[in-house]
Formats: sequence, structure tokens, C-alpha cells
Amino acid sequence: MKIYKNKYTKQVLFTLVLTLIFTFVCANKSYGKNEDDQIMMEEVYKYKDENPKEISEQYTLLLENLFDYRNKAILEKNEQILKKLYDTDINFGLWAYEHEVMKMKYLENWSSKQGVKFNDIKTKVKLKKIREREKNLYGIICDVSTEYKYSYENEPEKENMFRIGTYHYLHVKIKDDNYIITKEWYTDPFADSLNLENIKSEDIKNYITGHQPIYPELTKEQLKAIDYAHRYCGAASDEEYGLKFNPKYRDFNCDGGDCANFASQIMYESGRFKKNEIWNYENGSATKAWVNAQGFKNYIVNSGRGSYIAKGSYEEVYKEAYNLRPGDFVGYEKKGRITHVSTVTGHDSKGYPLVTCHNTDRLLVPWDLGWSDKAIRFHFIKVNY
Repeated sequence: MKIYKNKYTKQVLFTLVLTLIFTFVCANKSYGKNEDDQIMMEEVYKYKDENPKEISEQYTLLLENLFDYRNKAILEKNEQILKKLYDTDINFGLWAYEHEVMKMKYLENWSSKQGVKFNDIKTKVKLKKIREREKNLYGIICDVSTEYKYSYENEPEKENMFRIGTYHYLHVKIKDDNYIITKEWYTDPFADSLNLENIKSEDIKNYITGHQPIYPELTKEQLKAIDYAHRYCGAASDEEYGLKFNPKYRDFNCDGGDCANFASQIMYESGRFKKNEIWNYENGSATKAWVNAQGFKNYIVNSGRGSYIAKGSYEEVYKEAYNLRPGDFVGYEKKGRITHVSTVTGHDSKGYPLVTCHNTDRLLVPWDLGWSDKAIRFHFIKVNY
């Protein structure tokens, strides 16, 4: 597989090593094992806002080429293509490969349930740090924005798009003049669904594919909320906005997660809702109702700023999801507690609600994608705009 080889690459890497020496925390984490994520999460987010100008665009393109080849394997459902990207002779490389195989199968299963076909998957890489760990082995920190395009089987001419942003720490090795992954850690948006039982259902598929588009009338506050969410959804946002969070607010990713913080920002920045003693952010500090997913959901419902549409398993609530409108939010419950929240910011060509959030960064993603485990319960909350 010669697609990564380039006659200038070794020279570029040598130059980068000389100019970009820095200290990595050695990762003991790779998918498939239960080592502590916190070390790598802190290391990845530590460099989140840096973008050294010295980093070669050529090497960024090499990384994009590598990720896009992985995307090609997912589109073609081809494990052999995928395997060529990893050094499976070592445990970390094998575990990373096995994780991607599970993700590929999950996406295939979800698309079958949904009645859709993925048409294209493209990746943009924002390279942050690189150093040579040993001869021909490079440690890399980068942000990755992956755009997925899909169409419904009965409306192939109508294409839908969503984007997912992930933060990666990986080791890339030159082996036999090819570039392969020997270790990888990243904030995986599908991690809660990789052990998914088969969710294929003709009834569900027929209901979704038979639904009509939704064109809601929106208030100016809802429009402001949508614009804010799309602008500051991090690595999932458009390149025009710099793939970043709003620097006015603290990033709580290394302190338990940033999803409720972002959902609160979206509500506040819409201009519709004022802060108060219970729901507040000031100078880097936030109340539980602002920054904690369970606390946020409880506050919105109990304060009268929102109300329940439905809650339950996917099979129990998927029809009710079509009552969600931009500005509303979805809570994701695991083991009796809300562990994540995301904000509805649009609908696809069949009226299926699309959400935008942090943890991991999502832009206009189908509301259940990555949350299809049968143990997860969904809370649909209408926000009173």
C-alpha cells in the first residue's frame, strides 16, 4: 500500500523533528483495554488551541490521506483494507484495529436500521504536535473533523450531511515505506454502541423512511441558538470558524465533560434566558445546573424553562423524536443518570432530528447515532423559546 509514500516525506519529518521537540505523556491506553483515559485526555486537550505555523501542510495531507483510507474501508465494509493501516503484530496496534472493525460494523448496523446509505466520508486534520519517539516512529496529537454524507434508500437524490470532531493521540510508524498506526487514543463518538445487539427492524426502518420532511417556524432566539451551536461545536464546526470552542467559556472536558456547559451556552447566547443563582457561569466557574448533565436536565424541567416530550428506550421514543424542534435537547441516561446532553439544531430530509454538542463534538448528527445500546434511555426535553 504505497498511497502514503512521498519522496519528500522523510525530509519533512526530519525537519519537523528538529523544530517541534516537545514532551508527550506516554500512553498506556488503547481501545479494547481498560487503562485510565484521563492521562491521554489531558494530554490531547492540553494542546487543543495550539496550531504551530511551522507544521508542514504536506504532512497534514499525509495524515488526511491515512484517515481517508480508513474511511474508504468503512464505506466499502472491507476489513482487509482497514487492517493494512495498523501494525497488528503488536497489542496496541491490534487493539486499535479491532476497535475500528467494531465501529465499522456498528455504522453498518445503524445504517440498516435507519434505511440509509453512506455515500462519502471525508476527513480534515488539524495537526497540533509531533515528535520522533524513536527512529521512524512518530507521536502525533491532532484534531480530526470527519464529514459523513448519507441518503435514504428511497430518496437517493437527497443527500444529508453531518460532522463529527475527535481529538487524537497516535503513533505512526514508517514500515516498508508505508505509514501505519501502532497505537491510537481518541474520544470516540460511537464508544457506547460498539457492543450493540442487532437493531435491525423493518417496522422502525419503514417508519423512518416513510416520514415527511419537517420545516418548523423558528423564533429569532432559536435561530441565534442554532447559529451559536454550529459556530462553536469545536472540531465538528466549519473550518471558517476555526474548529474551536468559544474562548469566552472554560472547557470542562478534563473535569468530567463539556456537554452541559455547551448546552447552557446555547440557551444563554440565544438571548432568551437569563442567568440566575442556580443556573450560572462566571469567570470560569459554573453551577451544577449549568455544567452537570443531570443537574442541567433537572433544572430546565423543574424551573419551567422546559418540559418533557418523552423518555424511554429507543423503541419506546423514536416516534416521539419527530416532535423535537431546534433548541430542544436530548438527555442520554445510563445506569439511572443523565450522562450526556445534546441540542437539536436541525432535521434531515426525512425529518429525523439532528443534534449538535460537545463530548465528542457533533454537528447535525442523527440524535441516536452512537447511543444505540439497549441499556440507554433517552429524555426529550422541549425548551420554551
